[in-house]
Amino acid sequence: MTELAGDHDGRDLTVGVVVSRFNELVTERLLAGALDGLRTAGVPETEVVVARVPGALEIPFAARELARTGAVDAVVAVGCVVRGETAHFDVVVRESAAGLREVALSTGVPVTHAVLATDSLAQALERAGGKGGNQGRNAALAAVEMARLTRALRQFAGGRGR
Repeated sequence: MTELAGDHDGRDLTVGVVVSRFNELVTERLLAGALDGLRTAGVPETEVVVARVPGALEIPFAARELARTGAVDAVVAVGCVVRGETAHFDVVVRESAAGLREVALSTGVPVTHAVLATDSLAQALERAGGKGGNQGRNAALAAVEMARLTRALRQFAGGRGR
């Protein structure tokens, strides 16, 4: 049996973070959490690139462009969508998540998701450093783990002549 897993050793990684300016009160806290997670994992500050976009729908485009450069090992997506009185919330949340999935699958670069979808600003703040922890930090650690796993998967495949 062969078992492959990633870890949280980011010393030799480059990570992109795409952050939405919309709901900045929340997204700046998520970004701070993501940067803290990357520091904790040992990703050098010089190997972190932050791209700022207007809103959650623009995150997948910037994530794809970062992934296509070949310069990043993973991308962390950071945003916040708070439910309003219209169906716009559902469209934005669904399309942002679908876009991020497509980026990861089409580029082969892991993309982790810290785009909050909450019913209220209070719920969002809880997930951006409150009682719910910081989902930006969690996504950053997951990005490091997935980048390391991706390397392990590719080494395994390469070692088997595939």
